[in-house]
Amino acid sequence: MLVYKVKSFIEQSCLIDDNIPVLVALSGGADSVALLRALLELGYDCHAAHCNFHLRGDESNRDERFVTELCNRLDVPLEIKHFDVPAYMSEHGVSLEMACRELRYKWFSYLMKENGCGCIAVAHHSDDNIETFFLNALRGTGIAGLTGMKPRNGDVVRPLLCVSRSDILNWLESMGQDFVVDSTNLENDALRNRIRNVVLPAIYDNFNGAKQSLLTTIENMGQCNEFYREAVGVMRNIVSDSDGYSMIIDMEILASFKNRSMLLYEILKPLGFNADQCRDMLTSAVGRHFMSSSHIAVINRVNIEVTPHNSREESIHVIDLDDELIETPVRLEIKHEHNLPFSPDIVNGKSSVAFSPEILQCSQVLLRHWREGDRFRPFGMHGSKLISDLFTDFKLTEKEKNKTWLLEADGEIVWVIGYRASQVFKVPSDSTHYLLIRIGY
Repeated sequence: MLVYKVKSFIEQSCLIDDNIPVLVALSGGADSVALLRALLELGYDCHAAHCNFHLRGDESNRDERFVTELCNRLDVPLEIKHFDVPAYMSEHGVSLEMACRELRYKWFSYLMKENGCGCIAVAHHSDDNIETFFLNALRGTGIAGLTGMKPRNGDVVRPLLCVSRSDILNWLESMGQDFVVDSTNLENDALRNRIRNVVLPAIYDNFNGAKQSLLTTIENMGQCNEFYREAVGVMRNIVSDSDGYSMIIDMEILASFKNRSMLLYEILKPLGFNADQCRDMLTSAVGRHFMSSSHIAVINRVNIEVTPHNSREESIHVIDLDDELIETPVRLEIKHEHNLPFSPDIVNGKSSVAFSPEILQCSQVLLRHWREGDRFRPFGMHGSKLISDLFTDFKLTEKEKNKTWLLEADGEIVWVIGYRASQVFKVPSDSTHYLLIRIGY
């Protein structure tokens, strides 16, 4: 029975505290209704939250009426909020989907604290996980992007990841519990909808057991990713005298590993070195130097010595643009757009920028502070400009300069965050495939 699966999954994943209320995101669709009913049956103290974005005319108001009647019948406290999505899009320069997501989760976070809730429960299920797997695979993701959605992501928990959409529909039918249907989910304009309505049904019709095999693959990829990260951590014993900015790598120990170039890359990528450089280091003559944006690696007879370019310490953070949210060192929200035609009006170049998909092909993307001599190619200008001259234009103090972060892709500065974007990876007008990145607050 669905409830027992959910109970076991919550306990195994340590998702919900029995003694603290749960905020349930309630749209009125089958998934969120099943989530609310299951958590209530398991004895959790639930508070419901419903967003009315007024994007589907009468359907939006119908959904609000439905959740109101449902919560009244179930005696569940309900919060409803009306949003002006077009105004938010215009003010913040974000897409429709991103605007709804930001408005929704900011309000959920507020309600969670206001009502003393321990988490925000959302209704993603195993079929959603398969869709996410395909979305990321089509983007050309790495191993982490194939691990699916996590049962917990910060304050957000997903108790229904252990059940399928058909499990949910069958359970609701057995109780005689109705729900509303979002008609936009039946349209195939969005990439996720095409995967859900076209691609996956074709796979399931032609390959017996495909759904369970895909779920097993996602689980295996998650375990592989965990093992990979743990193994890299253990293998770092080849590094000595490391203080986060310089290190000595034992070449003899490194040579004992079959995938030594991958291991060397995992060790050196936080310092700005790319995969090609790490492969070359393994076959280079003694005395050869390799330069990253911040460090120099020297090949010696028995080791690789890595030191900073200069004595000024700085923080370097390698990031993955396949993620939807970067939380450190600066909060960045990332949206992979596949349908909305691009217009320069949706970004401002300062707190929000757009890049063509080619940036996803870069071997390394990182966040770092500026250095003397840094140059970039500002959007709308011919040639390059010193970052220091840009700071002078904005009349920044030394403190403000040192707090500014740069987004760098394969050695090219593509965004002085908060001030100016580069013309590198420029998005063609009317393109429907691009990345939107904005500073999160």
